[in-house]
Amino acid sequence: MAVKVIIKRHFKEGTTDKATGILNAFRVNAMNREGYVSGETLVNHYDNRSITVLSTWRSVEDWISWQESDERVGREDRLAALLEEPTAFEIYDVGRQPGK
Repeated sequence: MAVKVIIKRHFKEGTTDKATGILNAFRVNAMNREGYVSGETLVNHYDNRSITVLSTWRSVEDWISWQESDERVGREDRLAALLEEPTAFEIYDVGRQPGK
């Protein structure tokens, strides 16, 4: 079953240019991973330090494989120093009925 992953980050003042480069590298690498379907980066209209990434994966296993990869973990560690608070992840099933 496909999943949507919502990744929310709030960056420190003056770090968004550096963060953008790292986020772009995330996207390029994710696109080459098994199970990646699509991704979208949203920048808060009123606070450009608040960035949300929406990605779609063929399965939760594909997402977890990418999330736990050394390649991704290394970039996440680089982003940690730029964040005001820890990254928040939410995973949603696509097409599943509530309660099932």
